[in-house]
Amino acid sequence: MSTTKKVVVFDYGFGNVRSAERALARAGADVEITRDFDRAMNADGLLVPGVGAFAACMKGLKEARGDWIVDRRLSGGRPVMGICVGMQILFARGIEHGVESEGLDEWPGSVEPLQAEIVPHMGWNTVDAPAGSELFAGLDADARFYFVHSYAVHDWTLQTANPAMRAPLVTWSTHGKPFVAAVENGALWATQFHPEKSGDAGAQLLTNWIGTL
Repeated sequence: MSTTKKVVVFDYGFGNVRSAERALARAGADVEITRDFDRAMNADGLLVPGVGAFAACMKGLKEARGDWIVDRRLSGGRPVMGICVGMQILFARGIEHGVESEGLDEWPGSVEPLQAEIVPHMGWNTVDAPAGSELFAGLDADARFYFVHSYAVHDWTLQTANPAMRAPLVTWSTHGKPFVAAVENGALWATQFHPEKSGDAGAQLLTNWIGTL
């Protein structure tokens, strides 16, 4: 019996789906690019990419029923991973050019403009992963990942009231001010950087995610 994991890259019009497909296949997954509802629901893992504006990504996701798919998958403990704006829309709101847009509200918090002298943040950067991270397992502390973004979450406010539940693991990076670079929260994982563009380090990270499916 095959143990290869089926991963759907959700194709809702926002994201470099072909790069994600190649990177996931390199990491050992059986990958399909689709917006088909049933296929997205039934895959072992769902990858939600995202590039461009927060509001536009949310609009495209809703038109493809992706918001409902993400919510239903997470309600059943089915893994979902967001990348770049695909991570940002998991938060409660995004603020771009002074306009506030609603996100998926899986996590509290606001996606706001980066507070740095040079924007966008474009290029390679290190991250500060917490102890016990499965996402960054096997990676050196000086591993670098590829970022390209002008917005980020600067404050993590979610608290876990139930001591029996594992608290979310939050990874940080810094460009001007520290910002959330990745989150591991039960079945929902996400990265602000692009693992599919991050060479060997990104390949290891995706392999780690696939290994949990």
